[in-house]
Amino acid sequence: MGANIYRKKTLLPVFLIPAFAFMVVFLHYPFIVNILNSFQEISGLAAQSKGLQTPWYANYIKLFQDKNMAIALKNTLIMMAATIVFQVGIALLLAILVDQIRFGAKFFRVVYFFPIVISATALGLLFNLIFLHDKGMINQILEMFGREKLIDWKSGGLAMFTMLLPVMWQYVGFYFVIIVTGLNNISPDLYEVSAIDGASRWQRIRYITLPLLHNVLCTCAVLAVTGALKVFDLPWTMFPKGMPLNQTWLTGTYMYYHANETRNTDYGCAIAVVIVVLGILTAKIVNRIFKEKDY
Repeated sequence: MGANIYRKKTLLPVFLIPAFAFMVVFLHYPFIVNILNSFQEISGLAAQSKGLQTPWYANYIKLFQDKNMAIALKNTLIMMAATIVFQVGIALLLAILVDQIRFGAKFFRVVYFFPIVISATALGLLFNLIFLHDKGMINQILEMFGREKLIDWKSGGLAMFTMLLPVMWQYVGFYFVIIVTGLNNISPDLYEVSAIDGASRWQRIRYITLPLLHNVLCTCAVLAVTGALKVFDLPWTMFPKGMPLNQTWLTGTYMYYHANETRNTDYGCAIAVVIVVLGILTAKIVNRIFKEKDY
């Protein structure tokens, strides 16, 4: 009798329509309005439109001429590459190591996932204290070892590194949990048979673990590159308004800056459209590179 419940599909629309309506109202409709607003002249959030731009595509011309937008795109692409190499890469390494131990695995899972629970704003303030030029934690440690000249972690070529490090650290645990779940789905019998055949631990990882984690890693890569486009709160807390010298803009922070700080809401909407288009394109490229396989 219980199986008959799944055969009756007449009630499915009753459950699907509310969810579909929610997505239309709070996702699709605002996105369409955002596209329309990018062609209009709007001087602030909730401000009434003054009509179409002259010409109507003026904001998109400005995007190609804006040097700060070019910096934001370059930094975002760097963050995308860094998320795949460091976030997913370190998460994979930690997941494999934790999967090899017999005792304490649950402890390490909690420890590695813990940064996700902390507010990104709080983490930004924490790392601001760590990287302070005067009396910051790292510089104090360097002073203890006899270094007299303090390092300004928020200037020059170090600014991007200082911004990337906490972002990488925060989300490693997220991909760690996903990969650990994938590891748990691999049958232990495969490892036992390979061990009987004389395979070393490295060979078992190379020929069993990594191939069977391919689809999981593909999912992590897509989430990583699309997530890099949406990073905002932690970088904005550490480097508000692209400081120093507009070197640390990201597409998310630059969009927020124009939508809220400069009152060029229409230009912020145009940047938001670029973020969505870039997200779709990068997701397609990553899916093509890390094409899922059937096993």
